[in-house]
Amino acid sequence: MLTVGDKFPDLTVPVQQGTDALPAGETINVLETAPGKWKVVFYWPKDFTFVCPTEIVGYSALTDDFADRDTVLIGASTDTSHVHLAWRKSDPDLAAADFPWIADNGAKLAAALGILDANENVAYRATFTVDPDGIIQAVQVNGLNVGRNPAETLRVLDALQTDELCPCNWNKGEDVLKIAA
Repeated sequence: MLTVGDKFPDLTVPVQQGTDALPAGETINVLETAPGKWKVVFYWPKDFTFVCPTEIVGYSALTDDFADRDTVLIGASTDTSHVHLAWRKSDPDLAAADFPWIADNGAKLAAALGILDANENVAYRATFTVDPDGIIQAVQVNGLNVGRNPAETLRVLDALQTDELCPCNWNKGEDVLKIAA
């Protein structure tokens, strides 16, 4: 599995955005998206399931907070663009999750990241925080049954962006650690 310090894969994969039109072969390359910005790429195992929508809605609720930190959200699963569209259209909260959803149906990106569950052939619940240079700065991977805390992803991003020593449970605006001279 790729981890902190590794370059995020330079791959172009299918993507689905919004609910206004049928997918028409749109693609995305995370490294080429929003140059100069941080990216948070989070995978969920499967559309039309139970835990996944809670995470997507949770990240969506923080979209403005991520944007305030020059960070773009990009969701992903190993489903197709058409399945993403159908799921979004079936649920107003998911339809409102207005960020790109990678449709990694061939598991090309998930395999390059090393996050495929061998038994289920779907991606683990994996979150990659990628700096503006395309370097992975934080990774969180959960099993298939345990959802993530999007606020924790935001907290870690805040700490990373300070480029300082941040203690346990540090939150934006609090003092960072200073080494005595």
